[in-house]
Amino acid sequence: MIDVHDLFLTLHLLLFCYWLGGDIGVFYSSGFAADPKLSIEARMMAARIMLGLDLVPRLCAAVMLTVGVVLSKFVGVDYPAWQMAAVILLAPLWLALELILHFKHGTPLGKAMQKFDNPFKWAIVVGCVVSFGWSFSTGRLDAVPWVGHKILVFAAIVFCSLMITKTIGPYIVGIQRIAEGVINDEENAAMAKSLKQCKWAVLGIWAGLVIEVVLGVVKPVG
Repeated sequence: MIDVHDLFLTLHLLLFCYWLGGDIGVFYSSGFAADPKLSIEARMMAARIMLGLDLVPRLCAAVMLTVGVVLSKFVGVDYPAWQMAAVILLAPLWLALELILHFKHGTPLGKAMQKFDNPFKWAIVVGCVVSFGWSFSTGRLDAVPWVGHKILVFAAIVFCSLMITKTIGPYIVGIQRIAEGVINDEENAAMAKSLKQCKWAVLGIWAGLVIEVVLGVVKPVG
């Protein structure tokens, strides 16, 4: 029979697989949507595939921190009751935010949540960094320092996603123009530039996910 630890460990591994795989699919299809050599119809189809796939890594990210914290309890990390309650509550709140942003885009609710999205994720970044510093300063993670390192890498991954949001604006405008059936050379150039500018952050997310896996498998204590 599968126990609670095995269940969460399986979920943790699946989240990594679908997050990284989905993110690679999003970036790959984004290039076709930005290619002016393709027809408007082909570019629109690529954009639909990209936007559909994009929900997968977003949902994985929303659940990952909560699952990781629950797993850390099995290696001896203790949390104050308020902190564990906050982390468990984080998953459904973050999931709800991503689902609203995806399915209610352009609606009053979607626009309201869009304004909340960046501050929410900045709070995640700051919270992870503060937790990392506090945990090591108090010696709570002396026996399992890799747990703290994974939290810090997660903060870096969320930071990269925020940098993508900061630079992807012209690309999104281009997608909207493609949906309207008309896009000019200037808008095509802006799409390509926007995609190029966020490439480092995309690669940063991929690298961060690989580092997370290595930390979880090797569990370095030095």
